[in-house]
Amino acid sequence: MFENYKVYETTIAGRPFKLETGKMAGLANAAFLASYGETSVLCTVTASSKPREGVDFFPLSVDFEEKMYSVGRFPGSFQRREGKASEKAILSSRCIDRPIRPLFPKDMRNDCSVVATVMSVDPDCSPEITAAIGVSAAIAVSDIPWDGPIASTSVGLVNGEIVINPTLEQRANTDLTLTVSSTADLVAMIEAGGNEIPDDLMFDCIMAGHEVNKEIVKFIEGIVAEIGKEKFTFESSNPDPEIMAEIEEFCIEDVKKALDTDDKNVRDAALLPIYDAVHAKFDERFEGNEAKLDEIMYLVQKHVVRSWLKDEHKRVDGRGIDEIRPLDAQIDLLPRTHGSGMFTRGQTQVLSIATLAPVSEAQKLDGLDEDVQKRYIHHYNFPSFSVGETKPSRGPGRREIGHGALAERALVPVIPSVDEFPYAIRVVSEVLSSNGSTSQGSICGSTLALMAAGVPIKAPVAGISCGLITGDEGVYGDFMTMVDIQGLEDFYGDMDFKVAGTHKGITAIQMDLKVHGLTPEIIKEAFAKTHKAREYILDEVMLKCIAEPRKELSKYAPKMLTTAISPDKIGDVIGKQGKVIQSIQEQCECTINIEEDGRVFVSALDTNKAEQAISIIELIANDPEVGAVYSGKVTRLMTFGAFVEIAPGKEGLVHISKLDVKRVEKVEDVVAVGDQVIVKVTEIDDQGRINLSRRDALVEVNGAVVEEGADEEAPRKPRKPFKKHDR
Repeated sequence: MFENYKVYETTIAGRPFKLETGKMAGLANAAFLASYGETSVLCTVTASSKPREGVDFFPLSVDFEEKMYSVGRFPGSFQRREGKASEKAILSSRCIDRPIRPLFPKDMRNDCSVVATVMSVDPDCSPEITAAIGVSAAIAVSDIPWDGPIASTSVGLVNGEIVINPTLEQRANTDLTLTVSSTADLVAMIEAGGNEIPDDLMFDCIMAGHEVNKEIVKFIEGIVAEIGKEKFTFESSNPDPEIMAEIEEFCIEDVKKALDTDDKNVRDAALLPIYDAVHAKFDERFEGNEAKLDEIMYLVQKHVVRSWLKDEHKRVDGRGIDEIRPLDAQIDLLPRTHGSGMFTRGQTQVLSIATLAPVSEAQKLDGLDEDVQKRYIHHYNFPSFSVGETKPSRGPGRREIGHGALAERALVPVIPSVDEFPYAIRVVSEVLSSNGSTSQGSICGSTLALMAAGVPIKAPVAGISCGLITGDEGVYGDFMTMVDIQGLEDFYGDMDFKVAGTHKGITAIQMDLKVHGLTPEIIKEAFAKTHKAREYILDEVMLKCIAEPRKELSKYAPKMLTTAISPDKIGDVIGKQGKVIQSIQEQCECTINIEEDGRVFVSALDTNKAEQAISIIELIANDPEVGAVYSGKVTRLMTFGAFVEIAPGKEGLVHISKLDVKRVEKVEDVVAVGDQVIVKVTEIDDQGRINLSRRDALVEVNGAVVEEGADEEAPRKPRKPFKKHDR
C-alpha cells in the first residue's frame, strides 16, 4: 500500500534522528514525519498552483501546532480541545519562519503553507528543533522553488561547556538557550537568551551550532538527491525592466529629496505627491493593475536608500554610520503605577509600566513544556497610532508576541529570585511612536520601570540593533553594517540584528534577515558595534536617569513578606474548609499563599498588617515561646480569669491576678469577649496548657507600672447555703 514509503536515519548529538515519507499526508506537496528520540512531528508543505491576486509580498504561513496528546495530557480549556496557538507555539512558528522565508524567490506570489504538528514529545529532544529540520527537508524535496536546505540546532552552556541539543536536565542548568539555523555556508537565524554571556563566548556557541547544521544539511541534501521533485515554474511579479527604468528616471530625483530627512512624517508627506504624479503619468499603461506602480515605487526607494548607504555611507537622517539617534530616558511618568519608565530614541518611543503582585499571580502555562508557570511576564503593544495609521485594535499579533518575548528573554536573567524578591512581576511596553527598533526600546524602558519600581535587578539591560547592506553579489561580496537602524533602513536593508545585554554580557539576541545568511565576519562586526552602543546607552543615558533600583516600593505596591513552616503544619494554617487562613486574611487585610514545600507569602498594602499575619502563621505552625508578647482576642470569661486566643487553635489563660497592673475585682471590669489585648506567655505546662499575663505585657510594651497589691486576688463573697428553692 505504501510503495513510496522511505526512511532516512542519522544521529544528532548522540540521539537517533529519523525522517519518514510516503506513509502520511500524501496529498501535500511534500511531507515528513520527523522523529528525534521519541519526539515526533508531522511536517507538511503545500503551495497553490497560481499566484494570489493583489498582493505585493510572498504569502507564506508557518504554523507550529501543539497537540496535548503528545505529552499525554488533556488541554486545560473548558472545551478540552486545543484552541488558538499558545505564545510558545507562535514563537516556535517564528523561529521556523524566519530562516526559511528569505530562501523563497522574492518575486513569487503563490500561497505557501507550512504546518508542523507535534504528535509525540520526548522531553530530552526538542520538538521545535525536530520540526525545523523536518520542515526544511519537506520544502527541499517538494516541487516548490526554494534555495535550501537549512538546518537548526539548539546550543546550551552547562558548567562552562558548550552542549548541543541539551537534554531536559541540562536545560534546567544551562546559562544559555540558543537556536542557530544555517545553510551549508551561512548563518540564517539566531535566537538566544543568556545569563550575561560575553560576546566571544556567544560567537563560539553560534559557530558550534553552525558546524552541527552543516552535517544535517548534508543529510538532507542526500535525501533530495534521491527523491527530490523538479521545482515548478511560477509567474514572476517583477516589473518589466524597461518600464522600471522609465519610472525610475521620471521620479528618482524627487524621491531622493523626499527621503533626505530625519522626520518620518515629513518624509511620508513628501512622497505622496510623487506617488500621485507617477500614477497620473503611468496608470494607462497599467490599466487594471495599478498596484504594480506602488511596487515599482517601493523598488525605487529601496535602490536610493541602499545606494546611499553602500556607495556614499550616507543615512537618510544624516547620521554617521555608527551614530545613535538622540536618546532620552525618564521615570515616574504615571503616579499610581508601581513603576514607569519611558525611553526615546529618535522618533521611536516606548513607555514601560511595571506591576508587582503576589507570587500566586504568576502566569499558569498550559503547553508541552515541563514549565507550569512563569513569574516574570512581559507584554508588548504596538497600536496603529504609533506609526501614524488608523486601524482598530484586535489584540496582539505574532509580531507583538515575538517582541514581548524578546524583551522578556532579555530581562529574565537579571530578575531577582523569588527568595530575594517574593513577587510576581509584569511589565507592559506601550509603543507610543515607532521608527525602528521598538523591541530594543522596550528593553531599555522596561529596565527603567523595574528600577523605579524598586525591583532589585542584578544589572541594568540595554538593547540596540545593527543593520546590514550587501552588494550585488550578496553576502559574499562587499558589505557594510550600521548601528541603530531606523524604519527605512530596516525596511530596505538586509538585516535587523538585535542584541540586548548588561555591561557584563549578552542576555538576548534576535536576528532577522532578508538575505540567505551571514558570514562569521558579519556576525563579529555586529557584536562589536552593538556592544559599544549598548555601553553608551547604559552609561550616558539610562544610569544618569536612575543609577540603581529604589530601596523602597511604591506606596501603592503590595508589601510582601515571607516565612517558612513545616509542610506538615500547612493543614493547621489553612484550617478546616480554609476557615483559619480566611480569618487571618480578613483580620490582617492581606493575601496569603502557601507553597507545597512550606514557603509562605503574605501580601498587604500595610507592612504592619503583613507582619501581623506572619506572626500568627508562625505561631500556629510553632509552639508559643515563653517570654514572647502576642496580640490575641478574648474568647471566654471566667470568675478566675479570661481565656485569650493568640492564634487560631492556640488559647491560653490570663489569671485574674495577671489581668492588669492594678488589683482587679471582677474580670468583666477589665476585658470583654471579643476584645483584642496584648499578652505575654509566662508558662507552658507539661500538658501544653498556656499561661498568659496581660499585666506583664503592659509593663514590657507600654512601660506601665505595677501597683502595690496587684497580685492579690480580690476577696470573694461567701456563697449562701444551698437551699432546695434556689433551683
